[in-house]
Amino acid sequence: MPQVLSNARLAPLDAPEDRLIEAGAVVIEGGRILWAGPGAELPGEFTGAARQDMEGRLVTPGLIDCHTHLVFGGDRAGEFEARLNGASYEEIARAGGGILSTVAATRGADEAALVAAALPRLDALIAEGVTVVEVKSGYGLDLDTELRMLRAARALGRLRPVTIVTSFLGAHACPADYKGRADAYLDEVCLPALRAAHAEGLVDAVDGFCEGIAFDTTQIARLFDAARALGLPVKLHAEQLSHMGGTALAARYGALSADHVEYATEADASAMATSGTVAVLLPGAFYALRETQAPPVAAFRAHGVPMALATDLNPGSSPLHSLVLTMNMGCTLFRLTPWEALRGVTSHAARALGLPDHGRIAAGAVADLAVWDVASPAELCWRIGFNPLHARYRKGERC
Repeated sequence: MPQVLSNARLAPLDAPEDRLIEAGAVVIEGGRILWAGPGAELPGEFTGAARQDMEGRLVTPGLIDCHTHLVFGGDRAGEFEARLNGASYEEIARAGGGILSTVAATRGADEAALVAAALPRLDALIAEGVTVVEVKSGYGLDLDTELRMLRAARALGRLRPVTIVTSFLGAHACPADYKGRADAYLDEVCLPALRAAHAEGLVDAVDGFCEGIAFDTTQIARLFDAARALGLPVKLHAEQLSHMGGTALAARYGALSADHVEYATEADASAMATSGTVAVLLPGAFYALRETQAPPVAAFRAHGVPMALATDLNPGSSPLHSLVLTMNMGCTLFRLTPWEALRGVTSHAARALGLPDHGRIAAGAVADLAVWDVASPAELCWRIGFNPLHARYRKGERC
């Protein structure tokens, strides 16, 4: 039987214009939205349906965190202290810290331990209205641990009322035993692990890190060719610390997204607009690493590149567990408007994951919704460290 959420201030995000529907209604049945619009225009066939009064609260699509490294072992609090004392992220990485220190801890954890450690992080996101979370591998850098991370990510989706989307990130860094031999690592470890993970149904997309401390564009192209052969979409960590050409490469491959993109150029923005690639902005890493080069938001706007926002939740460069705070940071650090921030964690985040039926309130969309004790997107983004969530719906069920 259909149910009606009535008396809502709807932010449908189903069209380019920013609009709130006052006294709106949403009709839900079978986990999908049947109809949404002004309550006064509710079709007669639904007038007798069960109703839930939203009492004028803001109702948005459920939030989507489209870039996380949620599954990992250990912590890197010591590196946080080292950066406070002047060490750079790149210096720490080249000295064997950074990603490689998390690799050691993750390799030492079994699947149950990885799941147990990740659940509190996931719960923090769910408590803020998040209904979809992307989770990457990339802290194993060997076949067994990469698969273990992806299995743990899938397990999270069975243990909590949330949709988990996985990305294979075997090309995250070159492990110590392959130092200076990145191509051999790709041939002997990364690509075989990708094929094994795909055969087990563990991979929704393929990601890589294109940077001086990771992989160059030629190597990433080999990864993308392997992904294409498996029928998997691609995305890329690109232009975070320098301009390596990763964003243009991602655009040439029709990538779902290029992420970080602090050093992206006007030409990169044009290429992304042509390919439909989403720019995923990660203010948590920008903040934690005390970066000064901000993403070219004006160029993205000028070229019509959709901009998503995500936590980049990870143990090193972005130990950020709040997507609501991420919205505030996107506005404050990158000068996004509140509507851009809201789109960044809903409709544009869905696009960055290849989920066209998520992130909007419209007929046919998945009935993932967040109900807020606020009146507008500006109020949602305004506070720091405050969670105004009133209710969360996943596939039409309040949970």
